[in-house]
Amino acid sequence: MKPSHKRAASVAIMWFVILVIINVILPCVLGEESQSGDGTHWMDFWVVRLLLNLLGYATIFVPGYLLMRYLRNIRYNETAGNSILNEGGEIGKAPSFLSNLIKHCVFGNDDKVSLENAEEGGESPSGTEESHNPMKRGFTLVFCLVGLQGAYLTWGVLQERIMTFEYGKEDGQGEFFKNSQFLVFINRILAFIIGMTVIFLRRQPHHTTPLYKYSFSSFSNIMSSWCQYEALKFVSFPTQILAKASKVIPVMLMGKVVSKRTYQYHEYITAGMISVGVTLFLLNSGDVTRHKGSVTTISGVILLAGYMAFDSFTSNWQGELFKRHKVSSIQMMTGVNMFSCLLTGVSLLEQGGFFDSFAFMARHHLFVVHAIVLSLCSAGGQLFIFYTISQFGAVTFTIIMTLRQAFAILLSCVIYGHPVTFIALIGIVIVFVALFLRIYANQKKKSQNPTSSTTTTSKV
Repeated sequence: MKPSHKRAASVAIMWFVILVIINVILPCVLGEESQSGDGTHWMDFWVVRLLLNLLGYATIFVPGYLLMRYLRNIRYNETAGNSILNEGGEIGKAPSFLSNLIKHCVFGNDDKVSLENAEEGGESPSGTEESHNPMKRGFTLVFCLVGLQGAYLTWGVLQERIMTFEYGKEDGQGEFFKNSQFLVFINRILAFIIGMTVIFLRRQPHHTTPLYKYSFSSFSNIMSSWCQYEALKFVSFPTQILAKASKVIPVMLMGKVVSKRTYQYHEYITAGMISVGVTLFLLNSGDVTRHKGSVTTISGVILLAGYMAFDSFTSNWQGELFKRHKVSSIQMMTGVNMFSCLLTGVSLLEQGGFFDSFAFMARHHLFVVHAIVLSLCSAGGQLFIFYTISQFGAVTFTIIMTLRQAFAILLSCVIYGHPVTFIALIGIVIVFVALFLRIYANQKKKSQNPTSSTTTTSKV
């Protein structure tokens, strides 16, 4: 092995070992999050938990960045397989599998393939045969509607149950489940397994994307999910749903400031309606959460803002990958979830999160059932998203998911008894009227000025 190769590998390994040691020692020093979350322990502060998670992800990102920079500097894709030391001490070629793996991870596969082959492997557009059969098309739409609503409404109910209610309270002193990162992991690992299964069973487009590019949207996906779970400790579930519905406002502001984008009048009007609706709800909701009396605390607002920011980056980055590399939805789902499992898995191992979570499962069997159903709903929901968009397009999907948000608020209030005043109810109605007006106006604009459709992805 060349001295330069040894130096690069040594530096990466050194950083990996240092970060592992830090991630193992820090949780032992800081202790555990208390059940009350009253600030008596360092881990009671979500900022500390966030920093620990980021240190865990750095265990992968820092050595990975150093190795990638080195491989790019030496143009490994042009000289792949040269100069390694075999067992006999002789200079030889690297195994083709390892060489190809490195190339796929860092450089991608830029081998030219015919358009015909790419189209054969790609996802076919909505079937023309079904479009001539209205009854079959109608049944397919009902199937997608029931699948999406069932998966995500169940997921929302369980998410609130897991994060805001104590387990084992009927047998004595109850305890909250505290590790949001573990919930992200179990959601992603099942989705990854399903994605890999589909890839093996169904031919996909020729894959050219460097695998490392999935890590960016994977990181933002993890962070948005983590913020979403953590926010439930400070804000009610209906508040969180309305915050998701209002994320169009920061998106417009960012587009105006950064990209100098211009918007039409209906976009400003609907954004204003959403702002008014959310304000009415927040000022007239007397709900309580896990941290009693802290419904609209600064922590909750910051976490919801973090969710919206990371979620916006995820969709934009994935959209760029769809456009540039023509990946299929299943390839995107599998690539993102692969890195999500890697990042959260390493972080949980270092912090002892798996041990604590499995111990919690052993004490509370009901949590095991909730966690399994949560994962099934998350993975199944992603498949329904891709299938619905491929069959009916993004507009139909958006309408179904907007309805889901309204149903989720109603279901949460009915099941968990969230108090909603008349004025707060008016605020909810204003938000969803604005959303449907926005969908209608955007669709009307597209029909007058047709543009190429884009593929939509989702994170749960």
